Amino acid sequence: MTISTGDTLPDATLLQLGAEGPEKVSIAERTKGRKVVIFAVPGAFTPTCHSAHVPSFIRTKAEFDGKGVDEIICVSVNDPFVMKAWGESTGATDAGITMLADPESTFTKAIGLDFTAPPAGLMARSQRYAMLVDDGKVTVLNLEESPGTCDVSAGEGLLAAL
Repeated sequence: MTISTGDTLPDATLLQLGAEGPEKVSIAERTKGRKVVIFAVPGAFTPTCHSAHVPSFIRTKAEFDGKGVDEIICVSVNDPFVMKAWGESTGATDAGITMLADPESTFTKAIGLDFTAPPAGLMARSQRYAMLVDDGKVTVLNLEESPGTCDVSAGEGLLAAL
């Protein structure tokens, strides 16, 4: 079943690279009592994700802060080492965007937004989306029709929907 507006996020464990190595992050705990933007990409360092999606949230971070958003999280079906390197190389980490790995696609599958594109080498990846989550409940969900586009799921697209 695909998640939709009004649904509560399922609890899933994502990974973040900390000082001592990979650290578990409960998405339910991270969103409890908080307003959080979660956006997902098909893959770190892939063209649209790298040149459009992450930069859009770097550009709009201050506007989300102004709307009371406590945290912006980027999720990708990659390992936490790749997500750390990607966050550093794009400037997302310095901008205050949290980079979380979903290495087994557990969260992505739980919300029904996984896809596979063998010709591109993308297996069990996430569809491109952006959502606003308030106290664990999805209040806005902007899902792209194609993994190669970044319009409604961009920072500007999500801001326009708030």
